[in-house]
Amino acid sequence: MAIIITDECINCGACEPECPNTAIYEGADDWRYKDGTSLSGKVVLTNGDEVDADEAQEPISDEIYYIVPDKCTECKGFHDEPQCAAVCPVDCCVPDDDVVETEEELLAKQRFMHPEG
Repeated sequence: MAIIITDECINCGACEPECPNTAIYEGADDWRYKDGTSLSGKVVLTNGDEVDADEAQEPISDEIYYIVPDKCTECKGFHDEPQCAAVCPVDCCVPDDDVVETEEELLAKQRFMHPEG
């Protein structure tokens, strides 16, 4: 399951540098699949969608920091717990009940984005 940032976010930015997948972005900032991953050019994601990893994507939020669900692995393959939630001073990094993934799916996504690791 991906992590989301709730509207209780105070925009402190503590979470962003902790994400091993560069899945966290400041509100209103564009994001790319290639950011912080080994992805580049045309790729087929683990969910079957074809995307251009280099192409800028629309921000998910204009107001607060946000997490890209396609890039979030709950830190599986890197840490024992989601690092964004561990450092958040207001506990607004929580599991997203709308994006439920198994540990195997999260690890597969991690290996897809970071095959060298």
